[in-house]
Amino acid sequence: MVGSQTTLSPAVTSTTLIQNVTSLSPTTAIVSSTTQGCSEFNTSTCEPCAPGSRYDNTLLCACCSDPGLCLFPGACLACGRGFYQPLAGQQQCLPCNRGTYTSSGCSRCQMCPGGTEALQIAAKDCTPCRPMHKAPHQALCQICGSGFYQIHWGQESCTVCPENHYCPSPDVNPILCPSDAFCPEGSSAPGYCMETFFRKSGDTCELAPVTIALLVIAALLFIILIIVRRRQDTDGELTIARTPLLCKERPQGRYYGFHCDAEPVYAGW
Repeated sequence: MVGSQTTLSPAVTSTTLIQNVTSLSPTTAIVSSTTQGCSEFNTSTCEPCAPGSRYDNTLLCACCSDPGLCLFPGACLACGRGFYQPLAGQQQCLPCNRGTYTSSGCSRCQMCPGGTEALQIAAKDCTPCRPMHKAPHQALCQICGSGFYQIHWGQESCTVCPENHYCPSPDVNPILCPSDAFCPEGSSAPGYCMETFFRKSGDTCELAPVTIALLVIAALLFIILIIVRRRQDTDGELTIARTPLLCKERPQGRYYGFHCDAEPVYAGW
């Protein structure tokens, strides 16, 4: 077999440009067992190219009756970096999707390791994430969520914003919380007590002096209002008790010979 390969140098030389190009479309090949030089090979040994490789347009493959077959596996062309082929007997290799990469001769693409990504298709390798994060099972780097931050490259996870700090942006260092605000762990912005009415006291908000004064004034006004209302009710009862007239509501009719709507009668005191 080695002696017969030395007779193919003219054919191999004429197809050197084709061998160095990883094709994205099927390679056009003239398949004929009557091609000059094919009579020297035993075409009954043709077999499909293995996964991770593709048909090569040379006599070692062109002499076989069907595309995708070569005289022996070594005659097939391995898929280049960034390309793969999961099936046997194929004429082309496929580009890897974003977030994956391959070395040469692969039957499937590999996910980029944690903290790295591949932004382009047919990636040959992965690059570190910018100040973001990416777990090993994720395809592309992600921005940190609210209350988290990451300022380093190539990281798999984000760091929660520490207590007494807040993180307004996921790619900057935590900022110290103002003295009159609250910043629990994971804060994206400082929290303040309601201005004017409350003020910070330790870990809680308490009533401001002006709020206490307003509540006292409101309570006094409420008590005064109740006292005035009761006095008005008492004066009204005395007025009714001292009236010299007996005027009661009665249904229409006659009582003791008089109509009910007659003038009231003086009853004396």
